Amino acid sequence: MARFPATAAVAATGLIGGYATARFSGRREWGGAVLAAAGAAAAVRWGRRSGAPAAAGLTALYLAAFGGSHPLAKKIGAWPAVLTVTGVVAAASALATGD
Repeated sequence: MARFPATAAVAATGLIGGYATARFSGRREWGGAVLAAAGAAAAVRWGRRSGAPAAAGLTALYLAAFGGSHPLAKKIGAWPAVLTVTGVVAAASALATGD
């Protein structure tokens, strides 16, 4: 049985969990806290698994995905946008870390 990429799951938790927290609590800062905490945890894992340059690139992608989800949401809807950018970040994470 294939193992789910653990570091990709941490990043996905930050993007999906951050949006869900902000949306359902009505508190954007809580969503930001989830996004930041998971992003920091993912960055540490990326650094350990693949080194600092990969961690920096994946962290930049994570932040760009967050920012990019906003204009994308205007075109395809909020949840589809969040799920799309999450898929991109998770795939990049899995490819870069091999986990």
